[in-house]
Amino acid sequence: MPERRTVVDGAWWPRSRDATAELPALVAAVDERLGRTTLRVGLHRDAWQHIPHRFPARGRQVRVGWFRYTDPRVITLTFAAGEPVVLLIIPPDTAAGPAEATLNLTAQDTAGLTTGAILALACPSPGAAPRAPEDGSARWENEGGSVTGQEAQAST
Repeated sequence: MPERRTVVDGAWWPRSRDATAELPALVAAVDERLGRTTLRVGLHRDAWQHIPHRFPARGRQVRVGWFRYTDPRVITLTFAAGEPVVLLIIPPDTAAGPAEATLNLTAQDTAGLTTGAILALACPSPGAAPRAPEDGSARWENEGGSVTGQEAQAST
């Protein structure tokens, strides 16, 4: 079955899968950045631990809905006015380089790409991971999200 196309508006790199610990900071940051008021958060039930029914945020309670039939790699924020925002979740244990590449990639035009394709572009599978030369000449190229000065080598 082909992957459902979920249009993402950005990405989020939480520190853990503990929804109670992570959601308040996310909502505060999104509210401030967008100048909007988040009323509800929707997430995949099996992708998170300690999911609250609601949590406090700047003088209100934000409701949390959890579902089993949504993409576990995204979180949806619904506001008092305007369209919802869908964020691609970068797994908490992702290394800094690939996580930053994913953040940069989702800031660009990702129209037509599935969430899996975005993650694959920014975070290639370990079998295709480039290997750093021993002389330390490799460096991360921020704009393209690639490693320069390295040769790709499949692990065996």
